[in-house]
Amino acid sequence: MLGILIVLLSSFFLSFHNVTVRVLFSEHLVLSLFLLGGYVKPDLQSSFLLMFMRMLLVVPLMASVSFKLYPSAPQEFLSLFRRERRDVMLQALGCGVLMFLYITSLYIGIGLIPTGIALTIFFTYPVFTALLSWKFFGDRPTSFSWLVMGIILVGSVLTVPQSSATNSSNTIAIGICASLIAGIFNAFYNVLAQKCLQKFHPVPFTWISFASTLVLSGLSLLLFPLPSAQLDWTPMWIGSIFSGLVSFLGHTLNNLGIRSIGATTASIIGASSPAMTALVAWATISETLNLIQCVGIGIVTLGIALLSREKFLRQ
Repeated sequence: MLGILIVLLSSFFLSFHNVTVRVLFSEHLVLSLFLLGGYVKPDLQSSFLLMFMRMLLVVPLMASVSFKLYPSAPQEFLSLFRRERRDVMLQALGCGVLMFLYITSLYIGIGLIPTGIALTIFFTYPVFTALLSWKFFGDRPTSFSWLVMGIILVGSVLTVPQSSATNSSNTIAIGICASLIAGIFNAFYNVLAQKCLQKFHPVPFTWISFASTLVLSGLSLLLFPLPSAQLDWTPMWIGSIFSGLVSFLGHTLNNLGIRSIGATTASIIGASSPAMTALVAWATISETLNLIQCVGIGIVTLGIALLSREKFLRQ
């Protein structure tokens, strides 16, 4: 029971991270009291900046925790520089590049469409992961898996928002595409991580992914600098530090939950993330969804849980 609560708490903290990113991109009345947000535009350069500011906090924190969770992490990290381990290093760095790409895309999606909807579309990634696993590992989906994947895609279609005075059809289309592309990049990340983790411990592997994201976001800012417009740095740093802390707590609690109840059960419970994000967004920034969108989120959540359970039964 404790492990289940830990994973639910992990989803809760990660939901706050997603909502914080949404506020940094667009102005909202937070807790019906404070008018905050809209400090940067939801574009590539702003995504690089917010990611870089967040990772400046998360990477050192994760390094300190990694050494405590896995004291052999430094030695295993140094072993990657041996010639016979070069393939593992390339795989780990490749996962870092894919993490950078999917976070960039997801940030743009969150900035353009409601947070719960962006996360729901992003969470179609198990469908793409299953297809890629079939392609690269020969893990052919069962008839039940095909049915569930179809259900997930139908649910995601139901969440598509309508154009309005505040959100044009073009803005919504870009937000949906960015969220979907983020899911596809995350699917590639999961497949490559599965291969890499056969030869590499998950603790230093995760740190390399986050450190690579920090370096790539910093380099991207040098190559694609923000316009010279004056930015409100104080609330941006506060928001970035807060999002970094809650995402760090979310990832740490998720790893503790996996240790307690296993990866499969944790992934089934973690399927609640889109619904949790929609609930947190409603409670904190009054972001509302219509009935059909809520049904769509519920269908996607159920589909992800069924897909995770079916994978466990096959093992």
